[in-house]
Amino acid sequence: MAFPTSVNNQITDSVTQSNVQVVGAAPAVAMGNLYQATAQALANAAHNATMAQQQMYVTAQAATTAGVALLYSLNTGTSAAAFLKLRR
Repeated sequence: MAFPTSVNNQITDSVTQSNVQVVGAAPAVAMGNLYQATAQALANAAHNATMAQQQMYVTAQAATTAGVALLYSLNTGTSAAAFLKLRR
């Protein structure tokens, strides 16, 4: 910095040191923001995977219920006779 100035040298040094401190802390702040964003994205991915798994269980249970209901609704004697005719 050019000396002498119309401002006290201690004030210009203080402002300069403050600016250097902000610039020096910028990489640490940027990394903190990156880590926070990464953690949020991973948490969202885990939450989405859990929700998809729960929905899959509901769908599988509904399909199983429909299949069992279909099996209970079949006439087993007629089905067995038709199966035997197909095998011959």
